[in-house]
Amino acid sequence: MRWLISIIINAVLFMALAGFFQDSFYISGFGAAIIGSFILSILNVLVRPLLIILTLPFTILTLGFFLFVINAITLLLTDNMMGDAFELSGFGMALIISVIMSIANTIIQKTIFDEKKN
Repeated sequence: MRWLISIIINAVLFMALAGFFQDSFYISGFGAAIIGSFILSILNVLVRPLLIILTLPFTILTLGFFLFVINAITLLLTDNMMGDAFELSGFGMALIISVIMSIANTIIQKTIFDEKKN
């Protein structure tokens, strides 16, 4: 259930960010946002751990900030897999989106999932 909630949260974040960055980030609709969020979660399970292991020295050297670059790479992979329904203008936009999504996801998930424990 937590995974499904995370996919919906990411889809809503995608829609909000696509509305905010209209010239640089495009999503054709909420269905595409759900599919993009699903693909991103699959990539985070399969590809992200491999990228983290391969870039571990850079991640340690940058005190973990290189993880934002890895998140941007997974966003670009999602963009390539989705075709015209999900478009990022480039790596810079993917990096900005990854930073914003990481911060927003941390805040939202801490709020939602920590309140359920009480």
